[in-house]
Amino acid sequence: MAVLLGAGTAALAAPAALAAPAALAAPAAYFHPQSVGNRGTDVVALQYLLAAHGTTVDTDGVFGPGTQNAVKSFQRSAGLEADGIVGNDTWSKLVKTVREGDKGPAVKALQTLLNAKRGAGLGVDGDFGNGTDRAVRAFQTHAGIGSDGIAGPNTWKQLLWHFEKVNFAGTMCDQNPDGNASANWGTAAAVGQLEAAARNFGGGNGKVPVGDASFEHGGDIDGHASHERGMDIDIWPIRTDSAQCAGGRITWRSSTYDRAATRKLVNELRAAAPGHVKFIYFNDPELISAGLTSKYDNHDNHLHIRYCERAHPNPMYRC
Repeated sequence: MAVLLGAGTAALAAPAALAAPAALAAPAAYFHPQSVGNRGTDVVALQYLLAAHGTTVDTDGVFGPGTQNAVKSFQRSAGLEADGIVGNDTWSKLVKTVREGDKGPAVKALQTLLNAKRGAGLGVDGDFGNGTDRAVRAFQTHAGIGSDGIAGPNTWKQLLWHFEKVNFAGTMCDQNPDGNASANWGTAAAVGQLEAAARNFGGGNGKVPVGDASFEHGGDIDGHASHERGMDIDIWPIRTDSAQCAGGRITWRSSTYDRAATRKLVNELRAAAPGHVKFIYFNDPELISAGLTSKYDNHDNHLHIRYCERAHPNPMYRC
């Protein structure tokens, strides 16, 4: 069982104070800040929204220098501080109200988010037709904000806030030692960065075993006081027999512990999210000595990675 990180510290109000886990309270949502080093679905949406305002960038889901320059240009045109960080004010200016009959890159941004965060299965064609209308209404009902089919500011905020489910196809496997089988959700950036690291890890070391992240709407999770905001993810160390998805949990002291492969995995986790890894807890003394991980009680048998955001409202998650 993972240690209760963050217990007793000031915490951001989470959307888990709900009557039912299938709905989230609108006041809980906020725009996740995006900046250089982030990647994932929210970055794809950002790139489409920049295009909707006349600045075309590659929609590759990677917040690199080109996207940063486009953000700064947009911020200057919108009368905002041109810091290249897409925080609440920038997101609020970027989102466009769209409805059935509309076309263009803002609709592509909407379709991308609905597909990634609610499995809408839409074609990302930029055409707000009946299918997109139904998907928007379904999401609005899910979010508890009134189902009118119009993607206005509050719908955008809820959708951009909403967590995304980790895709275990191909490069990762799902491990649930604490019985939290549905705790496979995180912010779009956290999920995108994790998935990129797993793809890059590749090779003959087997899949990356992922333990608990967060529930779909965050909030309380047994055994993990810190896994409530979609930015904390547990990962098992790699085994010499590559059986980390089937052979049971090990510690860094185990005879089947593969230090070299685990080191490679840690390096990939950091490389996939430059400037957006707050810490990685894991008690292998050699990895600690190399500055790759940090010591924390009860982290002999798993790595705990915390992602961070520039300008996050909670300093525990701020880069």
